[in-house]
Amino acid sequence: MESPEPIRTDDPVARLLARYTRMAGVPDEMIGPDGGLRPVWAKFVPGLAAFSEDALAARQARGDRYLRDAGVYFRQYGPDAPVERDWPLSHMPVLIGEDEWAGIEAGLIQRAELLERVVADIYGDNRLVADGHLPPELVAGNPEWLRPLVGVAPRYGHFLHFLAFDIGRGPKGAWWVLGDRAQAPSGAGFALENRIATARAFSELYADLNVQRLAGFFKSFREALNRLRGAEQSRIAVLTPGPMNDTYFEHAYLARYLGLMLLEGEDLTVRNGEVMVRTVAGPRPVAVLWRRLDANWIDPLELEQDSRLGTPGMLDAIRAQSVTMLNALGSGVIEARALLAFLPRISEALTGAPLIMPNIATWWCGQERERDYVRQNAEAMTIGDAFATAPLFGHTGIDLAPGETLADRIRRDGVHLVGQEAVSLSTTPALEDGQLVPRPMSLRIFLGRTPDGWQVMPGGLARIGRRGDNVELAMQKGGSTADIWVVGHRPASKVTMLAGSGDGAVRQKPEELPSRAADNLFWLGRYVERAENAIRLTRAYHLRLAEASAAEAEMLDAVSAHLAQLGASPEEGFPQGLGTMIASASGTAARIRDRFSVDGWYALSDLDKTVADISDTALPGDDMARAMSVLLRKVSGFSGLVHENMYRFTGWRFLSIGKALERACLLADLLIDFGDEEAPDGSFDFALEAADSTQSHRKRYAVSTSRRTLVDLIALDPLNPRAIIHQLDAIEAHVGFLPDTGAIRQLTPLQRSLLQLRAMLAGCTPEALTTPVIADIRWQFAALSDDLAEAYFG
Repeated sequence: MESPEPIRTDDPVARLLARYTRMAGVPDEMIGPDGGLRPVWAKFVPGLAAFSEDALAARQARGDRYLRDAGVYFRQYGPDAPVERDWPLSHMPVLIGEDEWAGIEAGLIQRAELLERVVADIYGDNRLVADGHLPPELVAGNPEWLRPLVGVAPRYGHFLHFLAFDIGRGPKGAWWVLGDRAQAPSGAGFALENRIATARAFSELYADLNVQRLAGFFKSFREALNRLRGAEQSRIAVLTPGPMNDTYFEHAYLARYLGLMLLEGEDLTVRNGEVMVRTVAGPRPVAVLWRRLDANWIDPLELEQDSRLGTPGMLDAIRAQSVTMLNALGSGVIEARALLAFLPRISEALTGAPLIMPNIATWWCGQERERDYVRQNAEAMTIGDAFATAPLFGHTGIDLAPGETLADRIRRDGVHLVGQEAVSLSTTPALEDGQLVPRPMSLRIFLGRTPDGWQVMPGGLARIGRRGDNVELAMQKGGSTADIWVVGHRPASKVTMLAGSGDGAVRQKPEELPSRAADNLFWLGRYVERAENAIRLTRAYHLRLAEASAAEAEMLDAVSAHLAQLGASPEEGFPQGLGTMIASASGTAARIRDRFSVDGWYALSDLDKTVADISDTALPGDDMARAMSVLLRKVSGFSGLVHENMYRFTGWRFLSIGKALERACLLADLLIDFGDEEAPDGSFDFALEAADSTQSHRKRYAVSTSRRTLVDLIALDPLNPRAIIHQLDAIEAHVGFLPDTGAIRQLTPLQRSLLQLRAMLAGCTPEALTTPVIADIRWQFAALSDDLAEAYFG
């Protein structure tokens, strides 16, 4: 084995390590017991030290910029309300050599196999309890033990398919398992984003260190999911609680990365024991659900009755073995911290072998009075006391030296007493102000079941504490995360998630769009169009306000009243209703985040942030008009990205229908208020400006604006993208691509409504389009929303 390389004393390295002081009695990932660099860090640290302070800061900013542009966030829950926080990246990766990693892999694969057998026994023969290896109350008293699923076998025989293990290095340098995660393990998607951000920050160092890649793990897991699907026409989906979940970004990210549907409980229904997803083309079967939803909320009929996140009848489908749930419902029972006390003996009993990677030592106390007894007497309890009380406390996995007390052991090695924990974790370097400092860390490592057995992600998610006292590792309490680099002896193979040659080049049939997603895309189009219209009107109002004369007061009052009807009254300074419209667009887009490009999402987020920045600073008049021009460019940028970049799947059709329908209604409103003969002076020109059609009018008509030319251009000109009839043309074209609209079928209510509108507009002259007629047309356009919802959103 290589001997550690002593820390060099050249200035760059010394400067980098000036504040790096190891904690007494705590192992460090970078510095060995002799005070020298561990071999796996010997190349990285000098390379890092070679960067100037400015260059190092620029590389950290590069990683942060990627995460910000990609929209990576987590939801933090505070005393007032949950808020979205930027992803807290600790830029320094945790380096582990491939030889040491092989030991971690072996220990965790063994543990995954053991936990599979434990879950199978708990919901099957229950021999572990019958033979005295598990206390009955540890199972029956566990809220994650689901009685309705006892005796229910998974469709393909396995309860566990995707696991995470929290591990840490203890005071003696060995790795311990701190916790098992089987309920709905989070972090794998964030690990991918950490990898991209960190590799960009330190691209030169990453390329030189033979870091093992993550894509191969996800490729193998996706192939395993496809094997579980069974029939080719069945679907695979990530089941999410929805946008308010703290890790929703990851749910959407993984669905997009793996090419899976992202569904919520309301998207699903159970028919004749089969799980179906509601799509715009009708219900379609779902065969595999990778759930990110706690089991108790899955089925309100048999589990948590107040659940609004689940799907009634889901347990019937599981009993019928028509769906594979990853992981099986009820598998969260193995997350109980008390179970750690019994796993060493269970491993011996079931496999005849000890655990390769031990648990953090645990003392199980079945009753509160017993926990109190141990806490109160830990300073006095010796090895004799431990064995004497073993029948009472279920003492396992803790070996006290002669004369050593339980309190000594807690202080020395870290013993988990159910409800009480004292752990000394190793430290790893973090960058602060251009220097390295030691911070406590734990690792979350992910395993996926494949046809060839369990596969371990070669990396994972490191959780980094804020201070050197082993506290605040959780992000909800201020901790951060880091990438894990498994450093190999040879260059890593370049595995990719992209399809290879051959059949992969054949175009796949687009997936059916879930009804909820179609509904949200439709309303996103409406909200964005509504916001753009309010921005244009507000700008026009404030441009006139800056130079208004007494003669124009009536016109300004009419514009103010029109804006007030739209919920964006200019009398309150920056219209709060405008902010609400943009927030509604952002909130709706958040529910379909898996269907947006990174650029599209960033454009909408940037618009939301710009509103927050200017809402308290823009002043009435010219200043507000300039602010509206900034917002108009940004909202137009989002619309342009959607139009130019969004693939013409069914989802794009619904978004475009929403925009066209909303624009038709708003143009009709404009003509009703400013296209009437009784409207204030200047109304016709204002309507042209608000409809962004002033230049078009000058080119189309060699006369000044009249009601006839205004109505002809804004209502009846099919070449004007700001005309009502143009919106009707667009809606009809998009509807023609939607399911169940073939010519051989009977016309749907939506199609009949479109035909009626076509007849009204096509046969009209500008003179015939009186204000009452326009109001009727406006009402019929609005009614299309109900027809669309009845046909596709139910």
